[in-house]
Amino acid sequence: MLSDSNHPILSDEIHDKDFLSTIENSLAIGSWELDVITNTLKWSSFTKKIHEVTKDYIPDVEHAINFYKEGIHREKITKLFNDALENEKKFDDEFIIVTAKGNEKWIRTIGHPRCVNGKCTAVRGVFLDITAKTIENKKTILKEKQFRSLFNYSLTGMALLSLEGNWLKVNHGICKILGYTEKEFLESNFIKQTHLEDKDLGIEELNLMLSGTLDNHQIEKRYIHKNGSSIHCVLSLTIVRDTNGDPKHFIANINDVSEIKKGQNKITDLLKVTSKQNDRLINFAHIVSHNLRSHGGNLEMLLKLKKEEYPESIADEYFPLIEKAVGNLNETIQNLNDVALYHSLDNNKLESLNLLHYTTNALSNIKGITLANNAEIKIIIDQETTVKAIPAYLDSIIINFLTNAVKYKRLDVDPKITLEAVKKQKHVTLTIRDNGQGIDLNKHGDKLFGMYNVFHKHKDSRGLGLFIAKNQIEAIGGKVNVESIVGEGTKFIIQFNHD
Repeated sequence: MLSDSNHPILSDEIHDKDFLSTIENSLAIGSWELDVITNTLKWSSFTKKIHEVTKDYIPDVEHAINFYKEGIHREKITKLFNDALENEKKFDDEFIIVTAKGNEKWIRTIGHPRCVNGKCTAVRGVFLDITAKTIENKKTILKEKQFRSLFNYSLTGMALLSLEGNWLKVNHGICKILGYTEKEFLESNFIKQTHLEDKDLGIEELNLMLSGTLDNHQIEKRYIHKNGSSIHCVLSLTIVRDTNGDPKHFIANINDVSEIKKGQNKITDLLKVTSKQNDRLINFAHIVSHNLRSHGGNLEMLLKLKKEEYPESIADEYFPLIEKAVGNLNETIQNLNDVALYHSLDNNKLESLNLLHYTTNALSNIKGITLANNAEIKIIIDQETTVKAIPAYLDSIIINFLTNAVKYKRLDVDPKITLEAVKKQKHVTLTIRDNGQGIDLNKHGDKLFGMYNVFHKHKDSRGLGLFIAKNQIEAIGGKVNVESIVGEGTKFIIQFNHD
């Protein structure tokens, strides 16, 4: 091999400089030679390239040693080089050098002393840039170390399986999950621990992995504990291939999900019970809405015929009482029917409604009572604000809260009502604040939105307004809260969904 000078470095017989340079570049190998007699050091062009020096750079021993990273690398090359000179020992080792541009590189340095009459006259050698390979090896070593650590200390079950399904290696986690010792695992096949009914699960995916179509898959299956009980697990299986892509073995990760499965089964059972109860309630609602309403209507019609054909019957002192009782019965049936309808609402039927428009309409509908009570109403709602609702519900909700605010005003105090809407992310909050009588929430808070609950004396109080409003709000996916101080007023905070 030749240096970039006219003198041969490695071989006295080979003088084809261009040919040797081509080989050096192809193999990424540089050469060097120290003439001990003249203390002359020569580097080939590729050696200079590795050290990132210029082509006309002239090396010497001292500066060449200083390219090796300070510390163990420099100390080691110094010792090996001295051994070559003094004891004719060859050397071949890997080091880190710091190039002229400050880059760290991994190199393999080989040195061969040449002796004449028992005296070292020269040392020749080669440089190999192994930076990429060394870094890759270190990454591989790190990954293997991380995998071993994960394998050994993982709380989940991990195992290596042969392509035939034999356990090759198992960790503590899988021994704990299935109750077998490591020795018992290694003497068996995964089929032995698989639940009989789940043996065929994942076979198709397994064949796809072996054929190279699939690299991993996950499946839930049952295993048999050493004590005979079934263990619900989630199996994650990954196939490991060699550099040619041929399958070598499987890595299995097994998680015990028995407790989760029990919880899911419990929830499923509860849902079934709830569903049955809900079906009964729906049936009951149908009975109320059809059968009872029919009977109530018949009673009302018979009383009407009785009044028309036997007017003298009105004089009976019980007749008005019966008539009122029938009226109350029909009203109750209608209320129950409305409640049943709220809970069977399909949310897909919700529309995007302009809140200001519906508030204005509601005020128009109750204009009579607002004028009669000299109510002052302030609206702070952006004209672009929309909420997801059903038109009839939104009308009913706003009217119910407004009429309550007017109806339960303080004696001799004109009602002042403020409606304010604030949009935030996916919700619109409508606040309806009044200066009325207020509600003792400590006393009535739990039953405020209950059916037929009345908290103030008023001739039109029936205890249905808040009950209906709350059910309508919840039926369209909203919610309502209340803040109130007796003698100062009440604030209802209604949250609607927004587009």
